[in-house]
Amino acid sequence: MNTTPAHPAASASLDGETIGILAGWGRYPVMIAEAVRRHGGRTAVLSIRGHADADLEPLADVYGTVGVAEIGAAVAFFRRAEARRATMAGKIHKTTIFARGAWLHHLPDWTGLKTFWPHFVSRRRDNRDDSLLGAIAAAFDAAGIRICPATDFAPELLALPGRLAGPPLSASEEADVAFGWRLAKELGAHDIGQTVVVRNRAPLALEAIEGTDACIRRAGELCGAGGMVVVKVAKPRQDLRFDMPTVGVGTLRSLAAAQARVLAIEAGRTILVDGDALRAFAEAQGITITSLVADAVSAPAAESPRRAA
Repeated sequence: MNTTPAHPAASASLDGETIGILAGWGRYPVMIAEAVRRHGGRTAVLSIRGHADADLEPLADVYGTVGVAEIGAAVAFFRRAEARRATMAGKIHKTTIFARGAWLHHLPDWTGLKTFWPHFVSRRRDNRDDSLLGAIAAAFDAAGIRICPATDFAPELLALPGRLAGPPLSASEEADVAFGWRLAKELGAHDIGQTVVVRNRAPLALEAIEGTDACIRRAGELCGAGGMVVVKVAKPRQDLRFDMPTVGVGTLRSLAAAQARVLAIEAGRTILVDGDALRAFAEAQGITITSLVADAVSAPAAESPRRAA
């Protein structure tokens, strides 16, 4: 195993500043709250109802819950807590947005209605992730609350380049990584998803609204022989304030269930959740995690441009 050193990035002391955390599903918001406290800050945690981890509340100096479309309530909460900077962390289950009666279940407040209404009435409406999250960030900004990348407060969670766990890649796996990388970047350019699963340069599954884990498990159902390569990358025009690629032990459990052998991620643009546990699980399962810099990923030989004669 080629281990990686501790991350060289260090967050400046927050010196008692209150940082707002709009928290979705998963361990990621917990780790951000822990990092804010570790760097001397206070936490104003606002959990999205039906999503957030129960471990968050003990880490909050100020705690509240909010509906996914209650933007005005979220703004008011952070202003009362005197949080002038905030971050979004954790997954929102997008499938709930398209459930029957979703607008009744996720009834927006007045600010939420003003924020989202143009996306549902315009002839050129755009309900992709970056468009909706950008609208939310703009509503916070207008109220004097700046949405920042979560890594501003926890840069040590970013993946460094190198092989993080597992055996070296075979030549075939390296070719699959390069092939999958190009597909994933093209997918991200359209703000559709971040993950692709390939085997022998054949795409098995592409991520859309279902999320990374479901995408990987679907590939396992389609390819009973296993041995797949999973590639998860940042979008070419990634907004670092939200939707950064994030991987944790749950992602690896999906790889193990699908009998996938490799997870390729983008160095410096991917969050590692519970990194030590992630590496230990990968080693135990024989899964390779490789963290690559985009410029260092070569195109598959079959797709490389021919040299001039």
